[in-house]
Order: sequence, then structure tokens, then C-alpha cells
Amino acid sequence: MLFFSISITLHFLKFVLLLLMLVSLSISRFIKLRIFTDFGLPIFIGASTELDAVSSFSEIVPDTVVFDDFQKFPPTAATVSSSLLLGICSLPDTIFRSAVDTALADSGCSGLENDALRLSCFANKALVNVGGDLSKMVPGRVSTEVDARLAYDTHGIIRKVHDLLKLYNEIDVPPERLLFKIPSTWQGIEASRLLESEGIQTHLTFVYSFAQAAAAAQAGASVIQIFVGRLRDWSRNHADDPEIEAALKRGEDPGLALATKAYNYIHKYGYKSKLMAAAVRNKQDLFSLLGVDYIIAPLKVLQSLKESITTPDEKYSFVQRLSSHSAVAYSFSEEELITWDQLSLASAMGPASVELLAAGLDGYVNQAKRVEELFAKIWPPPNV
Repeated sequence: MLFFSISITLHFLKFVLLLLMLVSLSISRFIKLRIFTDFGLPIFIGASTELDAVSSFSEIVPDTVVFDDFQKFPPTAATVSSSLLLGICSLPDTIFRSAVDTALADSGCSGLENDALRLSCFANKALVNVGGDLSKMVPGRVSTEVDARLAYDTHGIIRKVHDLLKLYNEIDVPPERLLFKIPSTWQGIEASRLLESEGIQTHLTFVYSFAQAAAAAQAGASVIQIFVGRLRDWSRNHADDPEIEAALKRGEDPGLALATKAYNYIHKYGYKSKLMAAAVRNKQDLFSLLGVDYIIAPLKVLQSLKESITTPDEKYSFVQRLSSHSAVAYSFSEEELITWDQLSLASAMGPASVELLAAGLDGYVNQAKRVEELFAKIWPPPNV
């Protein structure tokens, strides 16, 4: 009996030891080994951030003009615009201020007698000088804004792009590093088609409808930009847009629905365009767009992603929403698969796309005018 009792006790001890080992392994799997940074934030060995995880699906581009953020979130691509020039001029100590001052000292521009031509020349030189500096800082392409006052002038857009391209050539920035940002009016889309046929890469912006996105893809635009959050904002305060109403009836967010539809159209039918999602307001927006070519994300979202730790197992729980598989499975109506022209585009654009396009153009035109007014006040620059 004693031997039998000892045998049972030994088996019980083995069972307890095995149970303790399993519990220990389970705890170590979920807790990992923690160390703390100087800021008191825990880092899990073998873990990565949510930012690392989402970056494996889409190229994440920081939405910033604050240059101190370049080290925290190094941009892979950049855009130079009138808004950026205004920001540079408000920050005298920025590394880009000399690029603006050099533009204002250009003898070719200052020698022009016509005030409007002289200021336009200064603006072109400033955009290109800053774009040239940015091209040395980012590995990807630099997109240069084309004057929105030309939005309804196809040949005016083309002339402006040729002028900008010539200036970039003078500072040895090759065309393959450049995009030219053009509003998605019909005239802008036509300009994109003609420029792309010359091998000049275009970036069509202010896309707020499927018709614009499809026409832009058919034109061969290199990049098509959709503002996800702006469509959502419009839908909260307006009604009677068929495209938005259809998305809401399906229980979908209008901006996310348009980005999804445009991506699937581009990839299902083999267009070369890359889709860029902008006006992303939160992490859920970003998660819903995983797989899209580019996502422009605000710094607060990037910071949240960077501070959120995900273990290797959790990293694979992120779902790629957009892919070649989603494109193949997506269905389009016969009306959506037409060859888009000016009339069909105008007929298909609802109130949201018309109003948001007009608002975007007004903003860009206002910024371009402010740049020229500012240059008129500060020209000639000191020590020139």
C-alpha cells in the first residue's frame, strides 16, 4: 500500500509540474519579455508596431509640411505646392527658405517687365527649387502642383508642365522622379492623357466620383488621388447624390466605397494607374484601405500606429482589403464600363463631386494668389 501511495504521489507531482510548465509557456507567449524605453513605453521582444504591419500592405505617406517631422516619419514621397511655399515663408529658419530666396533672386524672372509674368515666373522657380531639394530627401517621386487657375485649359496645363519640367531639367532632376499634380476636370484629365503619351507622369487630384476615377485611369494617369474623408463629411450634411446614397444604402462609407471601387476597376481592367487615398481621418479608415497603393496619413494616426505594439501572431491578423483577388471579384455595370468622354463625365458627376471639386479648386487658386501677393511684398529678397 505504501509503494502504491508513493507511486500515485509521484504521478500527481509530475502532473502538477507539467501543468506549471504549460502555464509558464502560455504566459510567456502573451506577455513576452518586456523592456522599457526612456519614456516608459514597453517594448515586446519579437514584436513590431502596427505601423510596421500596415506598411507591408500599402505605402504609407506622412501628411505633413512640418519639416521637423521628417526624422520621426521619413517621407517616401513628397508634394510641392503653393500651400507648402506659404508654410516655408512663414518659417524663416527652415532648410527650404534658401530655395525660395534663390528663386526670388533669379535674373530671368526679375527682368520681366510684366508684373503678372514676373510673379508667375518666381512661383515656378520656387516650386521647382523646393521640389529639387525634396527630391534629395525622399526616395520616391516628387509631385509638383500645377496652377489651378488653368484647371479648365488643357493646353495651358500642358504648357505649364513643360515649363516646370524644363526648370527641373536645369537642376538635374530626371523626369522619372517627377509627377505633376493636375485637377480632375475633364480638361485636366485630357491634359494628363496627352502628357502621359509624352512619357510625362501625372497625378490627378480632386477625384470625388467613380466617373472621374475611371476617366483618369483610361487617360493613363500615373497616380489618382481620392479624398476619402471629404466625401464622408459632405454626406453628413447633404443628400441627393446618387453615388453617395447608393453607398449609404449598402451600409458603406462613401469615401471608402469610392476608393475600393476605383482600386478594383484599375486592377481588374489592367490600367497602369496607382491609387492614392487621402483625407484619412483615423486608424479604422487606414485598416479599411489596406492594399491600396498609397495612403496619405495624418501624423496623429501615424503616431498612434507607431505606439501600438503588435506581436508576430497578431501582425498577420491585419486583412488586406484590396488586392488582385478583390478586383477580380468586383462587379461593374455596363454603364460604368463605357469609354468616358466630356459629356458622359459631366452627366455622371453628382452634386458631391461637383461641389467638392469646385471647393478644392477655389482653395488652390486662393493659395496660388497668396503666394504671388507675398512674393510681390518681399521681392527683392535681402542681400540680393
